[in-house]
Amino acid sequence: MRENGDQALIAYTKKFDLIDLDVNSLKITEKDIQRAYSKVSKDRVLAIRYAKKRIENFQKAVLKRLNFTWSDRSKGVKIRNVVRPIESVGCYVPGGDYPYPSSLLMSVIPAKVAHVPRIVVCSPPKKNQMVDPLVLVAADICGINEIYQIGGAQAISALAYGTKTINPVKKIVGPGNKYVTTAKILVSKEIAIDMPAGPSELAILADDSANPSFIALDLISQLEHSKDSISCLITNSIKIANEVVLELERHILENRLKVNFEKCYIIVYKSISDAIDFVNNFAPEHLEIMCKNADNLISKISSAGLILVGPYTPVSASDYCLGTNHILPTGGFAKIHSSLSAIDFVKRVSIVKCDKKSLRKMTKPVSILANSEGFSNHALALEKRFQS
Repeated sequence: MRENGDQALIAYTKKFDLIDLDVNSLKITEKDIQRAYSKVSKDRVLAIRYAKKRIENFQKAVLKRLNFTWSDRSKGVKIRNVVRPIESVGCYVPGGDYPYPSSLLMSVIPAKVAHVPRIVVCSPPKKNQMVDPLVLVAADICGINEIYQIGGAQAISALAYGTKTINPVKKIVGPGNKYVTTAKILVSKEIAIDMPAGPSELAILADDSANPSFIALDLISQLEHSKDSISCLITNSIKIANEVVLELERHILENRLKVNFEKCYIIVYKSISDAIDFVNNFAPEHLEIMCKNADNLISKISSAGLILVGPYTPVSASDYCLGTNHILPTGGFAKIHSSLSAIDFVKRVSIVKCDKKSLRKMTKPVSILANSEGFSNHALALEKRFQS
């Protein structure tokens, strides 16, 4: 990709996606966008707008808290914390059998809220040589005008290193398959990425007060993501465990489910405390808490990408319209990473003003510390200001 740019991009798209493109068809045009609208129903457009507004409002609230002013008691030192956007970002939107407009919303909206000047979207084309219409409509609703119909590791390479058609970006975000994830990790040596992302995960922490039907439905919904997705119930109740098994069997028979249950687990502990220890060690992407004292358990959870409390906060709602982001750490990375947010698209800058009186007060401790580290001129820079 580095050596051959667009030509390599076209070659890899033909090799891996079995689609013939040329340089002129890499970028989505305004006509393509308008054509996409003609293929998307009004109710889907309204649903995208509804989700967009909720995600946007929450991200604005997150970013607002980063802009503040602090001063000491004497008011002699004032520090303003302000944010500045990253110059450019690339948002990867995965393809597959179905479109993922929600992934576009989750990556693009925080960047928009952060006022990133250049936002690039890459998504793999379908067999008709076009990104799915629903993804294009979602991009247009979000105000994105730089979209390329490329996917896979080659899209990550193009965003990182640039080609004649695609200028490189400063940061790459968004979920993808194992090839996309590996490519992101490789290019992270030179540019920023959000986080490594693996198969989706759901853990449900439940006691005997939980509704077994709700638990079964949520476990099944999570397994729809991929054959590698993990769904697990962690409980202190044998009764709930058995009832959930019966509910799963009923759904399999009645609905002829095609999801893979190979990575669906039910784990029973003697106590909720032991179950919580497991959760914190697992550090799941999503954690649902269905316990009678759920609110009291939240403080005991140290590692989870997203905590969903109560029977009416299902993971499927968080994937679309609750307002939180569904681009979350997986594979244990919730121990050190957070969900994607507007914070990931800005740089924090401190702006400081100190008056003469306050600087005089700190001259002695500054001099002591500077001299102890061998930086005598740091000390002199303050001391000389107050020598007559």
